[in-house]
Amino acid sequence: MSTGKSNLDAAFIDQQREYLLHLRASLKSALEETEAEEGAVRSAVADTPQEYEDDAQRLDALEVDGNLVVRDLDRLQRVERALKKIDDGTYGVSDLSGQPIPRERLEAVPEAILTLSEEERLEKH
Repeated sequence: MSTGKSNLDAAFIDQQREYLLHLRASLKSALEETEAEEGAVRSAVADTPQEYEDDAQRLDALEVDGNLVVRDLDRLQRVERALKKIDDGTYGVSDLSGQPIPRERLEAVPEAILTLSEEERLEKH
C-alpha cells in the first residue's frame, strides 16, 4: 500500500525541481514567441492583398502552430503540477493511483504525474 508520499532522495528532487523550473521558463518563452509571431502574421496579412493559395498555406501553418501551442500548454500544466507535487512532498507518486512513479520514468519525463501504464490507458480512451 502506498503512503502517497515520495520516497525519492532530496538531491534527486532538487535536481528535478531545477530542471522543471528551467523547462517551465522555456515553455513560457516559446508560447510568448508563438503568440507574437501569430500577431505579426495577422497584421501583415491585414495590410496586403491575398491569393487563395497564400491564405490556405497560412491557415495550414497556423493550424500546425496551434497544435504545437496546445501540446506546449498541456506540458506546461504538467510541469506546474509536478512542481506543486515537489512542494507538497508527493513528487514521484501517481495522481491517479498513489503508486510510486519509477525513478527512471521521472528521469526521462520529469513532469510525469502518472505511471506509464496509467498514462497509456488514458491515452487509449
